Amino acid sequence: MKNLYRLLGSALLIVIFAAGCDTDALHEMNLNPNAVNSIDVNYFLTAAELSASNNGLRDDRYTDWRTNIGMCAHAIQHLASTSTGTISVGDKYLENDVEPSNAPWDHFFAGDGRVTAEIIKQTGPGGYAEGKNINTPHAARILRVLCFHRLTDWYGSIPYFEANRGIEGIFQPVYDKQKAIYTDLLKELDEACAGLSASNPDEGFKAADYYFKGDIAKWKKFGYSLMLRLAMRVSNVDAAMAGTYVTKAVAGGVMSSNDDNVIATMALGPSEWTNQNGISRGFYPGDGGQWSSSFLSKTLVDKLMGPNKTSTADDDPRLMIFTGGIIQWTATSVVYNETDPLKQRGLPNGLDGAMLDALEGAPTTPYEKFSAVNPLMMQDDEPYMIMHAAECEFLLAEALKRNIGSGISGSVKSHYDNGVKLALQMYTIYDASFAVPDAKVNQYLADYPFDDAKALEMIGRSEEHTSELQSPNT
Repeated sequence: MKNLYRLLGSALLIVIFAAGCDTDALHEMNLNPNAVNSIDVNYFLTAAELSASNNGLRDDRYTDWRTNIGMCAHAIQHLASTSTGTISVGDKYLENDVEPSNAPWDHFFAGDGRVTAEIIKQTGPGGYAEGKNINTPHAARILRVLCFHRLTDWYGSIPYFEANRGIEGIFQPVYDKQKAIYTDLLKELDEACAGLSASNPDEGFKAADYYFKGDIAKWKKFGYSLMLRLAMRVSNVDAAMAGTYVTKAVAGGVMSSNDDNVIATMALGPSEWTNQNGISRGFYPGDGGQWSSSFLSKTLVDKLMGPNKTSTADDDPRLMIFTGGIIQWTATSVVYNETDPLKQRGLPNGLDGAMLDALEGAPTTPYEKFSAVNPLMMQDDEPYMIMHAAECEFLLAEALKRNIGSGISGSVKSHYDNGVKLALQMYTIYDASFAVPDAKVNQYLADYPFDDAKALEMIGRSEEHTSELQSPNT
């Protein structure tokens, strides 16, 4: 009983004390003075743009190195390797669930998905930046579409509507079907492109946007070009929806020049783990080191060399852009052992070291025999190409050929030819020596003329080759 009286007395004192205190002051005492209650959301935009180029919040080269290079580029025979290790497994009957399969999931949900979600949340109802930063949330929505269409293309059903909402207590988001995801992605692009406004200048947005420096016209072209891509990807399963959004994309205006290409600039500093091109780092000696184990595939080199292997007249102008030749590349030097276009050799796919030795009739060091990727496009500070106009031209050619959507001017042939020209001439961002003169483009188109009877096959093959090396349109 005595203890009970003591407890009652203590409770009474607490009540009296609380009644006499300033509750607002107590509330202030419980706030962390070092906590960040609001950050300029434009800082998040820069992080989102960097993350969209497989960089940013951590060492995010792995989507490029392990998935785009090790798995995809080997599987479609752009590259070949004799390695049977954990990385270059795409051209062999090998499985690596940990690295190539998981890298995009780990990167995009934690990177671009999380950052763009935060921008949208904080600029929306109840957010600390509500009503501010007019263009920033719409740019974030476009980047979020880029992120999630990549994820669902890789994995199929994924968390989407409840993704990146842990702060709301959603720790086990449901998996959504691809149809629902694509429907919403196209809706998001439609609304975001309409919401972007050049009449609402925001110097913070302009300074943070290192893709376009705040150029709203280019952001709209990016958004509508993504819309065109996504619309054509659903065209075999929902022709009506595809037609609607192809028409919207064309009316809005898609990329039509290499000046419109979406490019993320990279840098050497502050360290090799930050702000550097993930594709380059996958190949660079001493880092990823893929140059010594992954070479241009025989399938690709033979295609680039044309039918007549004794002449360069029918070569694809990109042959000596994609490869620097048969080289030995170290962290301090490049030795060019063979740069004659007629003597380039692609490595056959599917071989291990013993199989290659047997094929060559002697022990073989691959970099002494086979064409390597060009070091001139694989420096750590090379720009990172996210999307380009050549893809749009091929998509427009396909849409015309299949009668999907309306409002497309020109012909299937004109869009195909424009796509080829843009694809051949888009590599000067890596080195000025990669310039392909109009005369060479015209000669290439004369050597390999458009054939309407084979239009879809030609469009498909050309679009595939625009995704080479530093153009990761996964």
